[in-house]
Amino acid sequence: MSNQAVELAFDALGEPLRRRILELLADGPRPVARIADELPIGRPAVSRHLKVLSSAGLVHHTPRGTRNLYALAPAGLVPAQQWLVATWDGVLAGYAAAVSTR
Repeated sequence: MSNQAVELAFDALGEPLRRRILELLADGPRPVARIADELPIGRPAVSRHLKVLSSAGLVHHTPRGTRNLYALAPAGLVPAQQWLVATWDGVLAGYAAAVSTR
């Protein structure tokens, strides 16, 4: 698990609109215009957010004619998930150790 991949994922997920974009893409691939229809921002801003999500490996796009369809890239969430699990496992182990010494 690359620290850079974890940092990119969490940096991208730190913005509420980007998390909302991922929620929208969970229903399937969408063009920028359909994503923008669901958000309080315009297409240029959505495109900028998609660029960040793409750079973090959280979404990918497929050219379709004159537009791009954006979709989730589930493998992009793996580094963040692994970091969370490892961190949580450490916390639980510390708690178990503290409880067992009582």
